[in-house]
Amino acid sequence: MNDESAHDPHTGCGSCHCGPEETPQSGPAIPRRFFLQGAIAAFAALWGALAAYPLFRYMTTGQEEPVGADVKSVNLGKASEFPNNSARNFQFGRKPAILVRNPQGELHAFIAVCTHLGCTVQFSSEKEDIWCACHGGRYDLNSGKNMSGPPPKPLTPLKVATVKGDIIVSVA
Repeated sequence: MNDESAHDPHTGCGSCHCGPEETPQSGPAIPRRFFLQGAIAAFAALWGALAAYPLFRYMTTGQEEPVGADVKSVNLGKASEFPNNSARNFQFGRKPAILVRNPQGELHAFIAVCTHLGCTVQFSSEKEDIWCACHGGRYDLNSGKNMSGPPPKPLTPLKVATVKGDIIVSVA
C-alpha cells in the first residue's frame, strides 16, 4: 500500500478529518430540534382548538333546528295537580323543556336549554327563577329573559294552555 491510497478522501482513513464527502444513511433522520418544534406546534394547535370550542358554540347557538320540528304539543296532565311555585322538566320532542307555575299560579313553559353553552336549566324555588348550574346563569320565571350570568339570549318560550283541566304545551 502506498501513502496515497491510505489518504483517499473518498473512503476516509480514520486518522484525520478527511472522511467521505457524504455518508449514506439508512433513512431520513429528523434532527431533535425539528422534532421538538413539531411536537410543540402540534400541542399548541390542539390547545388552541380546545380553547376555541366554547367560542364556536357561543357563535353557533342560533343555528339549531327549530323548536317543535318533530312535535307540536304535549299534554302534561291535570293543572289541579301542579302546585304554585313549582316546576317540572319534560321532553318536548328531542329537546328538554321546563313548565313553571309561579307563586301567583300562572303557567309558563320554555325550552330548557341554556343559551350560553346548552346545559339544561332548572327551577329555583328559593330565588323564584330559572337557573343554569353550569355557569350560574339566571332567567326570569315569567318571561325567560336572561337576568344575570353569561347567557346572551332569553330562553325559547313555549305556549301553555289549559284545556278541560289538562296542561297543554305547544310551539309558541
